[in-house]
Amino acid sequence: MKSYSSEKLRNLALVSHGGAGKTSIAESMLFLAGASKRLGRVDDGTSILDYDPEEVRRKISISASLGPCEWKGHKLNVIDTPGYFDFAGEVKGALRVVEGALVVVCAASGVEVGTDKVWGYADERNLPRMVFVNKMDRENADFGKVLDELTERLSNKAIPIQIPIGAADNFKGIIDLVKMKAYVADDKGKFVESEIPEDLLSEAESYREALIDAVAVGDDELMMKYLEGEALTQEEIEHCLGMAAKKGDVIPVLCGSASKLAGIDLLMDYCIECLPSPVDAGAIHGRNPKTDEDVVRQPSADEPLSALVFKTMADPYVGKMTIFRVYSGVLKSDSQVYNVNKDKDERIGQVFLLIGKEQEPVEQVVAGDIAAVAKVQVTATNDTLCAKEQPIVLEPIQFPAPKMAMAVQPKSKGDEEKVGAGLARLAEEDPTFVTERNAETKQTLIHGIGELHLEILTSRLQKKFGVEVDLIPPKIPYRETMRGKTKVEGKHKKQTGGRGQYGHVWLEMEPAAPGEGLVFEDKIFGGVVPKQYIPAVEKGIREAMEEGVLAGYPVVDVKVALVDGSYHSVDSSEMAFKIAASMAFKKGFLEARPVLLEPIMRVEVEVPQEYMGDVMGDLNKKRGRILGMEPKQNKQIIRALVPQAEMTRFAIDLRSITQGRGDYTMEFDSYEEVPANMAEEVIAAAKQEEE
Repeated sequence: MKSYSSEKLRNLALVSHGGAGKTSIAESMLFLAGASKRLGRVDDGTSILDYDPEEVRRKISISASLGPCEWKGHKLNVIDTPGYFDFAGEVKGALRVVEGALVVVCAASGVEVGTDKVWGYADERNLPRMVFVNKMDRENADFGKVLDELTERLSNKAIPIQIPIGAADNFKGIIDLVKMKAYVADDKGKFVESEIPEDLLSEAESYREALIDAVAVGDDELMMKYLEGEALTQEEIEHCLGMAAKKGDVIPVLCGSASKLAGIDLLMDYCIECLPSPVDAGAIHGRNPKTDEDVVRQPSADEPLSALVFKTMADPYVGKMTIFRVYSGVLKSDSQVYNVNKDKDERIGQVFLLIGKEQEPVEQVVAGDIAAVAKVQVTATNDTLCAKEQPIVLEPIQFPAPKMAMAVQPKSKGDEEKVGAGLARLAEEDPTFVTERNAETKQTLIHGIGELHLEILTSRLQKKFGVEVDLIPPKIPYRETMRGKTKVEGKHKKQTGGRGQYGHVWLEMEPAAPGEGLVFEDKIFGGVVPKQYIPAVEKGIREAMEEGVLAGYPVVDVKVALVDGSYHSVDSSEMAFKIAASMAFKKGFLEARPVLLEPIMRVEVEVPQEYMGDVMGDLNKKRGRILGMEPKQNKQIIRALVPQAEMTRFAIDLRSITQGRGDYTMEFDSYEEVPANMAEEVIAAAKQEEE
């Protein structure tokens, strides 16, 4: 693939609800542009862009894939993104590095939840976009209905520049309203240019009129000409449409069928006409890490280098593949660059263009282009690469926070190390995935966006790193404390040939204030317990508290006073007093109304108004206490305190209640007493596990 100047590049992300046909559109583009010799199909498992074994098996996209292709003197860097909510991080990463979005909508299903979501992501970045109504040949396809949904639910700027000829089984072609030509399937199924059918001419003319009304506003001179009743030429309409679409004043709506290759060549033409080049998008802003001042760079090869890493792929054979977008300057193969986030120089080996998993080596990458490099040492996703003498930090990608946690249990003993190493590699690849070792529950926890996300990660762990694991609910870090007072004796006396063991203590125990942990007091008078053994008594109590008494959970907030005891001049030792103190503490704790405490989370749920009642009902069922509500745009924020034990599947429940439209955050708030009937179950389960 030859090198293209920045103004001849178009970077676009295909985004949609799952199953609208993004990958099929991208495959058709690659095939028609000659970037691939065969038309890859998702259903047959022959897709070039969905090449991961999990993607082939499930017939869905899991990660963003690059499909660069050459078309009419331009290069289109097409990024195919997943449609499932669990992989929203891939969509956000792709939208950060493109100038335009192609929103795909299924002609039968129309605007769905995922369409709303990706539209919102494109709004966040203020991206110009086009809409492609795909699957016009599918049963129940209805272009008019989809158009109404687009204008009512998403934007009144959506203007059709094409309309279909027929639908479902009668789908015969497309009318282009700019060129006023029809493209109709011939006997071999190839779509060829022809005249607009008579019966559709007046409909096409009224749509064209609306199109000209919408786009002429962009050019004052042509606007005047149009208002004075003069007809605009096709070139003038194309010029106005390009200007209006690149500014985001108009969102062109196109139609067709990727599986029949209908409308895909026209779609690529309009990607060039209606989506901005890196030069059209203008200068980028960053920050100088030394002075914290704003830095401006033009998208030109003559400027100092700046590039953002937006994706990392871990491959056990190739090693780490780092994908980046160059914003200014030139990044060359076999060169040295500066990683400003890590404050280290990074050696760049051979630079590649990626088409799916195929690699094409290139000498250099100019401003505006996207490429990859293998085996870098320190660079990770969201790092900026630049010229050391002119540093710049580019705005990072705002990835969604993980919502769901599960514990990982290796199926084979002794695989713990391999699990840890594999998970660390997968976390490098996916910023929405976090792994941690919980020292308290002694579990390895993995955090992800949803159930499917975690399932696929464990599947990748097995395929890439050869480790099989089970996913189990994480243990809840309960605590134990007591509500009563007691005075208790602990005596450890052992006589075995030779020197024996003797330790004897009396402890007074009562609750301490929340958050105080252990408050230990030495109230010994007259040396009944010698000074040197007092630290051993405290240590014995602390160790007993760590191990727990009721159910093996740490004990908190207890006041213990050592008030009496006795010793033996020969047989007493630190160990004996430690054991005596531990025995006394455990016995006294069980006498002093012991209770179990559970972590309570402060939860903030954001939901559309219509789901508020159902979500509040679900939180109440989860023993939640609603603290209040607050409107935010067209949504409601519900604040509540909910026990952590009830929140393990909330990500799944919320998605099902709100059809994926709800979102939430949670953080630890405090510990509270577990209701007696539930405490019994937790204690019984802990004892069973111990046995």
